[in-house]
Amino acid sequence: MSRYLRPVALPRLVPTPRADPPYDDERTDATADDPAGPPATFGALALAPEPDPLVLDPPAPLPEPRRLRALGQAVAEVLAGIRPAASVADRFTDRAHAELVRAGTMLRTRLPPKAGLPHVHRPHDGAVEMCVLVNCGDRNHVLALRLERRGVQWLCTEFETA
Repeated sequence: MSRYLRPVALPRLVPTPRADPPYDDERTDATADDPAGPPATFGALALAPEPDPLVLDPPAPLPEPRRLRALGQAVAEVLAGIRPAASVADRFTDRAHAELVRAGTMLRTRLPPKAGLPHVHRPHDGAVEMCVLVNCGDRNHVLALRLERRGVQWLCTEFETA
């Protein structure tokens, strides 16, 4: 019995793209209507455009969902009596933090509470309202927080639980 060898496909050679982007005068995406085009790049590093100095307060980006969930988890632990209220003081306004301390233990649970994914609503620029379902073992609770932008930081100004 003779064995026939199958032909082996050789690798394909394809041209490689240029490593550096074109210079500004070589760009084809800029037109007479839009001389700026997309932001220019230098070498392989794309630089973000500089902010407009005339815009004093651009709309604030929303806080990240994982940070909102972590804040909801921390507040739930405070309301369950597992965490001290002082641990979230830097995320609350003075009035809201005083209300949190005065509220004391509001969530009765045998297991540590677990916050779910936040549902986020933005009523206007500089304000975020969120609600989180908190699993407390036998019973679920809802935690609502209102965050407002104060300078460069988002602070909780109101909270409610049911």
